Amino acid sequence: MNLFDMTGKVAIVTGSSRGIGEAIAHALADHGAKVTITSRNLEDCQKVADAINAKHAGSAIAIASSLSAKESLQTMVDATVAAFGPVDVLICNAASNPHYGPMATITDEQLRKTLDNNIVAQHWLIQMVAPAMLERKSGSIVIVSSIGGLRGSPILGAYAITKAADIQMTKNLAREYGRSNVRINSIAPGLVKTDFAKALWENPENLKASTSNACLGRIGEPHEIAGAAVYLASDASSFMTGQTIVVDGGVVV
Repeated sequence: MNLFDMTGKVAIVTGSSRGIGEAIAHALADHGAKVTITSRNLEDCQKVADAINAKHAGSAIAIASSLSAKESLQTMVDATVAAFGPVDVLICNAASNPHYGPMATITDEQLRKTLDNNIVAQHWLIQMVAPAMLERKSGSIVIVSSIGGLRGSPILGAYAITKAADIQMTKNLAREYGRSNVRINSIAPGLVKTDFAKALWENPENLKASTSNACLGRIGEPHEIAGAAVYLASDASSFMTGQTIVVDGGVVV
């Protein structure tokens, strides 16, 4: 048996029009899953879906959705079920970080957006897919957190707070869902070369600061996070729940 075989599984990957989410979506499809590509921009989502379908015909659909609108997320989930069937895997990857700097300089609007998009929206999505998983006694939920949730930050304070909350959400829901064989785990990436994190790596001084103490001496690439997602989404991790996998090139050690 191929422990990583996801043939027949249905997955939603939020924020999958680029970066880590896009890499995860490709990896899931490569292992046999049907995947919903979703972010705010439908055109960008369609490009990713087309690329996946070029490799695996009929394996991906594109549906626009917004973390800030509960109705939009529900429409996306409903469209996924209509197209592919019940959701087996939810990857909560999309997030917001509108502020770089100390907590003293963040506006109320920026703080609220960070909290709502990185915590509340994840809660909404999980509540939309979990009931059917619990009824079937099968399912895997993965939250893409960050090593920011494991340590303090002088420039990513609000973002780090939400990522710590995502890790705690993982632990709480693992306790709630475990008896029904529904698993929930997190991935905590370090700095990865994505547009989302560009402010942290395009500046040479910031890049040096981020990699100077890393065991591998470099930042990551999006595809290097995808393997952990496939592991957590598939039967390869069937005895794992409530955990956070750190994939950071050896920064936090």
